[in-house]
Amino acid sequence: MDVLELIDKLDDLIHNARAVPLTDQVRIDREAIYELLDEMRSTIPEEVKQARWIVKERQEMLAEAKREADRIVAEARDAAAREVSQQEVVRKAEREAETILEDARLREREVRLGAEDYADEVLGTLEVNLGKFLAAVQRGRDRLQGKVQAEDTSGGSVIYDEQADEH
Repeated sequence: MDVLELIDKLDDLIHNARAVPLTDQVRIDREAIYELLDEMRSTIPEEVKQARWIVKERQEMLAEAKREADRIVAEARDAAAREVSQQEVVRKAEREAETILEDARLREREVRLGAEDYADEVLGTLEVNLGKFLAAVQRGRDRLQGKVQAEDTSGGSVIYDEQADEH
């Protein structure tokens, strides 16, 4: 289950909580909240692992492109060295080596930019998901705090939950 689904469950749990009669407070199943929070804690590290894997893949792709470019350049230089005896052949080989080198640079750049775009997209998605998670948690806390403060300022009695103090 992904973080967004867990956030939706948490929001539903708070939204559908039963009201305490004659107050603005609601009763929330503490175990259900803790279960959702535990699931969120286990889900977020997995998404971070995926983002790290993407970065690692990007680095490996860049290294592979660099090795390929180096190999192509080395091959071009070897070919040119073998044909050194004929001046015209040497000039032709150098032109081809430059063309191959430029093509390799272009390929390396395309691969690098593609990998960066992909990694940025995944990290952006993760950022949005984490933002939504934090917003849902803050809304839940604000709702809980707003109800306690409203009772404190109204001069009414405050419902004391012994189990809440245990955590």
